[in-house]
Amino acid sequence: MGARVPRARGRPLELADIVRRHGAGYRAAHRLCAAQQRALTAIERCRTAALGGEVRACEACGTQRYVYHSCRNRHCPKCQTLAKERWLAQRRAELLPVPYFHLVFTLPHEVNALAQGNPRALYTMLFHSVSATLVEFGENPRWLGGEIAATLVLHTWGQTLTQHLHLHCLLGAGALAPDGHWIHPRPGFLFPIQALSAVCRGKFIAALKHAFTHGHLKFAGSTQPLASPQAQQRFVAQLYRHDWVVYAKPAFSGPESVLDYLGRYTHRIALSNHRLLSVNATEVRFRYKDYAHGNKVKVMGLHPHEFLRRFLIHVLPQGFMRIRHYGLLANRTKRAKLAQARIALDAPPVPPTPAAETVEAFWLRVANLDIHLCPHCRAGRMRTIGPILAAPARAPPAPTPA
Repeated sequence: MGARVPRARGRPLELADIVRRHGAGYRAAHRLCAAQQRALTAIERCRTAALGGEVRACEACGTQRYVYHSCRNRHCPKCQTLAKERWLAQRRAELLPVPYFHLVFTLPHEVNALAQGNPRALYTMLFHSVSATLVEFGENPRWLGGEIAATLVLHTWGQTLTQHLHLHCLLGAGALAPDGHWIHPRPGFLFPIQALSAVCRGKFIAALKHAFTHGHLKFAGSTQPLASPQAQQRFVAQLYRHDWVVYAKPAFSGPESVLDYLGRYTHRIALSNHRLLSVNATEVRFRYKDYAHGNKVKVMGLHPHEFLRRFLIHVLPQGFMRIRHYGLLANRTKRAKLAQARIALDAPPVPPTPAAETVEAFWLRVANLDIHLCPHCRAGRMRTIGPILAAPARAPPAPTPA
């Protein structure tokens, strides 16, 4: 076993430590797309002198601190907390005073390899098939007969970083009728799960067949055999052979509990720093929950290159939106439709969108931490006295086109 990676005393292991130690070797041995290159570079440079920052000094005791800039990459585990809190603050005013349902739509693992080579296309098919299914069921008078309010969040991973493509869906209980009144569902029931599964499967496979027929997908590596029409027909037939997994969780009691739960899913990445245990020349060890055995917490060890490979398959295509809103929450008509829904529910109007919370206010609220208080004397205030210029960036290896 190699020596453990050195870190500052008392500082927990971070994903950035693993990338700094093994990222160059992984890049040299593997072809990465542009988004994966950007993610690795951002994570290893985050909050270091490479990105620059500022020098702060205490006005009372003169203690100085170097504060470095964040990378703000959405795959960096250190840069998501504030983004999540700001997003939740914006969503808080949009929640309706009704119970909420949580559904999960999961793609069969047979499509994983195809998704690795065509992530934008496959993820878009998943969003379109699930959203169209939910909207269709909402408009059906047999179930509701109106327009639903839905938020969909894409996750691509399982606890051990393997590929597990699924959408978390949060739906308000009911729908806005065409005449403006609110349609309440039966208590504890929204839509029939088996019917949702069958319809969603049909829509996704129809989109996949269209992509096959019109040459919209790339085939390489393990998916190269799918380039022939005969193989594509067999692949589609295989997808029809079993039911797809749709999981429905009990309704939440009110809007605040919905926000608490939604916050766990919106800005998560494949692996957070607190799950990491150790890294050396031959192994990365991390904790995971074994859902098949009562959520028991276990430890997995992977070769560093396999660990990075698994992490990088969850890097999203550049600009891809992994949180999307439908029905009453669709961006183009959201303001007017939500106002109608609140009138129908005899609820107060939607309050104005709050201003983005500052970093200072965020830390004071969530951790009771005044980031401007001197950590040495605990009396003076830290003031910025000058910038730290960013180090010139070294050009990474040329990425493979996305």
